[in-house]
Amino acid sequence: MEPVRLWLVGAVAGAASLWLPRGPFAVVLATVYGLAAAALALHAVRLRLAWRERIALVTALVSPAIAAGALIAERAGHRLFGFELGVLTLTVAHFHFAGFAAALIAGLHRRLAPGRPADTAVLAVPTGTLLVLAGYFTSEFVELAGALVLTAGMWAMGWSTWRHARTRVADRLTATLLAVSAVVLAASMALAVSWALGEATGLPHPSPAWMAATHGVANALGFAVCGLAAYTRLQPRTAEPEPTLAASESTASESTASGPAASEHAACGLAVSGPAVSGPAASGAALAGSALMGPSAGGWWRWAAGR
Repeated sequence: MEPVRLWLVGAVAGAASLWLPRGPFAVVLATVYGLAAAALALHAVRLRLAWRERIALVTALVSPAIAAGALIAERAGHRLFGFELGVLTLTVAHFHFAGFAAALIAGLHRRLAPGRPADTAVLAVPTGTLLVLAGYFTSEFVELAGALVLTAGMWAMGWSTWRHARTRVADRLTATLLAVSAVVLAASMALAVSWALGEATGLPHPSPAWMAATHGVANALGFAVCGLAAYTRLQPRTAEPEPTLAASESTASESTASGPAASEHAACGLAVSGPAVSGPAASGAALAGSALMGPSAGGWWRWAAGR
């Protein structure tokens, strides 16, 4: 529980920084969050997973540090790399939900329900996130390409999650949370594509304020919070020895063929409680708890309010 407590200290500080006027005190609080995010990023070197999950989880662990850098600059009133302060605020939100939550859930989902859709998601989500970031520095067409790749990965993950929730998850509440997370992606990512397409081509597209109120809120609450809450519920309730990577992969393959209940417990136990991802999973649960008031959701609110 110690990593969770430390992460919550940073999350609360980051949240408080957004509700204060820009200035030195807000920067100090944002820096506290930045230190917590940096510690999370350093955890990436300890990952011992198959390469697909490693790509997704490294993306998840590094994304909050990128968000924290944008948060510190925005709270200082500094136009980092020349970007407007509003763009920096939206960067904070995007790299928590599109970066951290989406990549984390994609990595966990592949261990829960391995298959072609999960393989697509676990590679497309990190790739799309990086392309969107590159588009900030290059062109809107690169950002559009990133949005398309990210959307393809999110839709593949949503479809796989929906099927798994309906057929292989016994607990009704957990299945409902997974299903809500999957369904939200269908609509929210269509909005993301329409926005990126309009920005690149000049075609009519939703306004930024409307995107914040729909796409942003839907991804924050419907996808990220419901998805992370579901994976937290799938964590085994009793302490078990930490499996090695070889044992993890063996147990996961065996559980796939032994029925819904065994598959749910074994696959999710490896995803959430194993040594390689216990840090990200704990941080994911902490972020889910702080999302309603944290730097990411607070960023959407501040930007939409024009502050």
